[in-house]
Amino acid sequence: MAGSAWRSMLSQVIRRPALSAASFSRGMQTVTLIPGDGIGPEISTAVMKIFEAAKAPIRWEERNVTAIKGPGGRWMIPPDAKESMDRSKIGLKGPLKTPIAAGHPSMNLLLRKTFDLYANVRPCVSIEGYKTPYTDVDLVTIRENTEGEYSGIEHVIVDGVVQSIKLITENASRRIAEYAFEYARNNQRNSVTAVHKANIMRMSDGLFLRKCREVAENYKDIKFTEMYLDTVCLNMVQDPTQFDVLVMPNLYGDILSDLCAGLIGGLGVTPSGNIGANGVAIFESVHGTAPDIAGMDMANPTALLLSAVMMLRHMGLHDYGQKIQTACFDTIRDKKVLTKDLGGNSKCSEFTAEICRRIQDLE
Repeated sequence: MAGSAWRSMLSQVIRRPALSAASFSRGMQTVTLIPGDGIGPEISTAVMKIFEAAKAPIRWEERNVTAIKGPGGRWMIPPDAKESMDRSKIGLKGPLKTPIAAGHPSMNLLLRKTFDLYANVRPCVSIEGYKTPYTDVDLVTIRENTEGEYSGIEHVIVDGVVQSIKLITENASRRIAEYAFEYARNNQRNSVTAVHKANIMRMSDGLFLRKCREVAENYKDIKFTEMYLDTVCLNMVQDPTQFDVLVMPNLYGDILSDLCAGLIGGLGVTPSGNIGANGVAIFESVHGTAPDIAGMDMANPTALLLSAVMMLRHMGLHDYGQKIQTACFDTIRDKKVLTKDLGGNSKCSEFTAEICRRIQDLE
């Protein structure tokens, strides 16, 4: 099931609801590339080589992203990076490291807030030929990306006591619920599960759940269920096939999407897309920067590559996405040229070259 499921999933994974639609002209299209830190530049180079082999009509505009302080002491991304994203509307991002320093913001959080990337979409589908304890995973997590516990509102009440504010708003809750149901309908998905803890956080999660219920009333063709986060985690590891599309607030999505990635082999094979207002979208690998292997030609570019395939689908470049996706999955299924984390002993450059060769054979 795995190969066909991935082909179906990634062919439609970001078929956008009208509220986030973007249009792109024919010919070369510009994408803002944020290589990131650690292994980021290596896997970004691998993706660019594979795109070149596929003759994908993408012009890369590379930008580095490091938080700087703007007027009034507010953290912001460099102006040239923002201007590039404002022009292209589409970005591809490698892993970013956030310095552990007082007051320094998460770079990923800063990007989400800057471009209002309100929906994180992460498909988790078993990959044919890559053995894990689960062989038939086929689900999508949709995470509200802008508020919740990640609103960044913290303060000291008295010495030794810190308060962190969980911000849940009606507008953001309705927007992510609408996205989840539109996504399910547009991608022939049968059900949406709202994940919450409204039994404990009655006001905040209660508001999120009420908005999901209200939106569900407009989608009678989609089955709607609601489930506590802890129950979802329990049921997920027992039988992930019972889930289809899951929608949830920010923190729950951060945790649950990684759990789901573990079912199919880890973050190294899991793509991710962040969808924003006004047609803006950034696709990314969600694994770490792996500084211990940076520069050693050992990195696995699969997650960033599959995220780039999602990007191509989003841009309407389906044939190029299909070609790259087929070459990637055929390489993994063949098991002859794989990076160490995929069970082989090949270098990143060798894995990349094998995918490029298979793309050329598909011509």
